[in-house]
Amino acid sequence: MSTLGKFCKGFPLSQLRQFEGWSEQSQNGRKIRKEINGQMEEVVRELTGDDYLYVQENLTVTDGIFLNENVIFADVTPEWRDFCKNVLKFEVPGTLSSSNEKPE
Repeated sequence: MSTLGKFCKGFPLSQLRQFEGWSEQSQNGRKIRKEINGQMEEVVRELTGDDYLYVQENLTVTDGIFLNENVIFADVTPEWRDFCKNVLKFEVPGTLSSSNEKPE
């Protein structure tokens, strides 16, 4: 079942790719309908630097607003936390902070 988190923020993929440890699981992207050999089929969309992805409250990155769907990046390391805080300026508003988020 889809889970909508308390907070997420969209960023262009080109900005997320600036993180030195970035590795995307593009096969987890959202599916789109596309005509292939005269038939409409669902295929995973190709991600470009102009596409927006969502940094979730738990610092995973998804291709959509749902916390547990289409996860593109889930390697939440101290370096990624630092990048989110200092480069992306991503911060969950204090009243929405997740209880499972580790303190720094």
